[in-house]
Amino acid sequence: MAHGAARGGPRRVDFHHHFVPPRHLEAILAQRESGRTPPWSPELSLAEMDRNGIATAICSLVQPGVWLGGVDASRTLARECNEYGARMVADHPGRFGLFAAIPLPDPEGSLREIEYALDTLKADGIGLMTSFGEKYLGDAAFVPVYEELNRRHAVVYVHPTQPKCCMGLVPGVTVSTIEYATDTSRTIASLVYSGTTTKFPDIRFIFSHGGGTMPFLLGRFERLAAEKKDPWLKDGAAPLLRKFHYEIAQANHPGALDALLRLAPISNVLFGTDYPFRPASEAVDGLTAYSFTDAERRAIDCDNAEHLVPRLKG
Repeated sequence: MAHGAARGGPRRVDFHHHFVPPRHLEAILAQRESGRTPPWSPELSLAEMDRNGIATAICSLVQPGVWLGGVDASRTLARECNEYGARMVADHPGRFGLFAAIPLPDPEGSLREIEYALDTLKADGIGLMTSFGEKYLGDAAFVPVYEELNRRHAVVYVHPTQPKCCMGLVPGVTVSTIEYATDTSRTIASLVYSGTTTKFPDIRFIFSHGGGTMPFLLGRFERLAAEKKDPWLKDGAAPLLRKFHYEIAQANHPGALDALLRLAPISNVLFGTDYPFRPASEAVDGLTAYSFTDAERRAIDCDNAEHLVPRLKG
């Protein structure tokens, strides 16, 4: 079934669309645990977008991002990948955007790359992984970076990666099957219960895969908030969780959407595909089959995106 813009389909904005710069592919393939990525090129992305009514894909790196070794190597890799992404945006006006990578465990390098990526390359936001070694996103070590992102009212897209704690726990079950969604829930918990979300309210977080397993765990999140009695949790965890944005790649079936929509307002739900790991048609078909109104579906496809990233209105 074709969903292409040429056939009058919606002008969707894809918030979960990967790009694979050659230098990044070399770096991740040097780490055996990272596995391989599907074939990718800008041309393959554009063809998939056209088949599925996607006007713009805001691209981010595949896991595990750029923190793959020492400080210098990670800074260099981030710069090379971000410049590749910016060239791709310039070469295909209106079709691509960029969530720039930063080496988060290196605050000084991250601050330099944030300035370059947002001010010079004009990236749409910053892309982070759910965890960096044993540190999750609410770790106090990352505060200097969050201070700058908060000052800039930055959009921050968060993608899961291989958690250090939980590799190969169940024989025959890949990390991506269970742990990616769980690592998203872990990092959301880290941000909420550490007070990071409250301290830096102007960072606009987007979480992958409908928030992972977090919507299903809402009752447990609320119970812990009540037990902790921290001042930023006086109204529970739910009000903080509702402020986040969630894209629906691999969370576009009824069970996932039902759980997410009991937590998040439609205005905070975004379209995403996880291309090239999943076909874009999967997300399109999932949204089409769900009992959304036309206005709700349009909000997820593009209206919410234009509110979050105003340059998309053009």
